[in-house]
Amino acid sequence: MSISALQSDLLGGVRHGFMTRLGGQSRGIYAGLNCGTGSADAVAATTTNRALVATHFDVDPAALMSLHQIHSTEVIRISRPGWPGDKPKADALVTAHPGIAITALSADCAPLLFADRVAGVVGAAHAGWRGALDGVVLTTIAAMEDLGARRADIRVAIGPTISQRAYEVGPEYMETFLAEDVEHARYFAQGQGDRMMFDLPGFLLGQLRDAGVQAEWTGHCTHSDETRFYSYRRATQRGEPDYGRQIAVIRL
Repeated sequence: MSISALQSDLLGGVRHGFMTRLGGQSRGIYAGLNCGTGSADAVAATTTNRALVATHFDVDPAALMSLHQIHSTEVIRISRPGWPGDKPKADALVTAHPGIAITALSADCAPLLFADRVAGVVGAAHAGWRGALDGVVLTTIAAMEDLGARRADIRVAIGPTISQRAYEVGPEYMETFLAEDVEHARYFAQGQGDRMMFDLPGFLLGQLRDAGVQAEWTGHCTHSDETRFYSYRRATQRGEPDYGRQIAVIRL
């Protein structure tokens, strides 16, 4: 089976894709295109899978750039392919250099791809609830502006992520958001008992639009579509020891 990518019309004219798990060499609980080198999957499998993605985007595997993601707001600016040492600990990448494919890995958290076609600047970010609340999308936009992008020209696509209907959280979680801004209550719906249902893609869209950036969500829920997506929450609910990660890619 060949590998498969979802695209956003909003990023038309820029090479990008939210890769599904279809295709690839991984087996067992990782079956498919697992690109998470931080998983316990066989190194040979994840290396082959990443090479397939690099070929899909016409770059050398060394130019398919990923981070050690830590749920932060840290952004790394890239001007050449390959890391001189270990992958940096951060959650967003930006570049104005052609031939470098920057990525975000996810398995329920939101992968975001950014592009300013006019200035020739792209970005990729990983946002779980912590990074979203702390503002990783805003630090990514600021880093793109440092490279010459204009906010009015930046377009952002949020890829497959856990949807509100599957994202059950405790009341303390909502309290953390309300402590930042009581208006955040609109991103929570009542669940069973004292449980709440959080709208991660809606929260991110709200941040982006408030920042004056055009944005959209592809509308795909990682938790509910096991055929196409890995899901941390689904794996945890089943008691599985680990999970795969899909990769989102953008390049000039």
